[in-house]
Amino acid sequence: MRVGLDIGGTKTDAVVLDSGGVVAHSLRVPTGWGDDAVLATATNAVLRLAGEAGIEAASFDSIGVGIPGAVDAEHGIVTHARNLGVSQLDLGGLLSRNLGAAVRVENDVNAAALGAFHQLDLPPTSSMAYLNLGTGLAAGLVLHGRLWRGSRGAAGEIGHILIDPAGPLDTDGQPGALEVMASGSGIASQWTGGDGTIVDLFAAADAGDADAARIRHNLFEAIASSVRILVLTVDVDIVVIGGGISTLGDLLFDSVRGVISRWEKTSPFITSLELGDRMRILPPDIPTAATGAAWLGATPWQR
Repeated sequence: MRVGLDIGGTKTDAVVLDSGGVVAHSLRVPTGWGDDAVLATATNAVLRLAGEAGIEAASFDSIGVGIPGAVDAEHGIVTHARNLGVSQLDLGGLLSRNLGAAVRVENDVNAAALGAFHQLDLPPTSSMAYLNLGTGLAAGLVLHGRLWRGSRGAAGEIGHILIDPAGPLDTDGQPGALEVMASGSGIASQWTGGDGTIVDLFAAADAGDADAARIRHNLFEAIASSVRILVLTVDVDIVVIGGGISTLGDLLFDSVRGVISRWEKTSPFITSLELGDRMRILPPDIPTAATGAAWLGATPWQR
């Protein structure tokens, strides 16, 4: 049995996978704030799952953790996890000491990418990009069944790619980055009407608000651009869209495909890429990052 944790800013999802990769036990607990509290949250979650499974924590085949921030996956060190109150934490080492077992730690988007790869039951020789549209925008890459992080861990950080020189400023002070155009935080920074949510934005756009309509239009354009960038740079078999914005479901999928169809009318090359056919949207309410974290121990460490 394998354990996976997805440590988020407010909650931590934890799962146990049986030998067939099926979720056998799961729980959700509040995430503590700061180094000690985050470590305690992770430790207690694993111990509770061990109790439910009827074994010692050290007897799990593997223990994996997905967490936001910059992660040194080779050494299990987390830095700059601001929404957890963590500046630098040896999460892998300390959690391993508490549980008496080896622990693998990974960035939460990369963990979710691995989870999506296994949930979709893709062939081990296939390649996939997981495009996370949440508070931020980033992608995780799984090539031939293994995570690809790049030489310095920046592979998939496409949210920093600039697509509109006249666009709004992102958190780096650069104009028109993908993240500011197509993430929850980016939409909130642009849309000051209503309560700032995407649902509220769409309602305003449908009611004729020109500013809301422009932001919504740019959202779909940026998501389509993200899919195009991932295919053109890595040529993955499929691009899986997840994260909070993906809960828009068919509306999101059809709107992004509409953008791609418009491009195809003037570009035989874009048509040849079959971008729309490569897109998938994850079903809602699946603990993708937690299940992916559980698979970390079964996946050889790879850049």
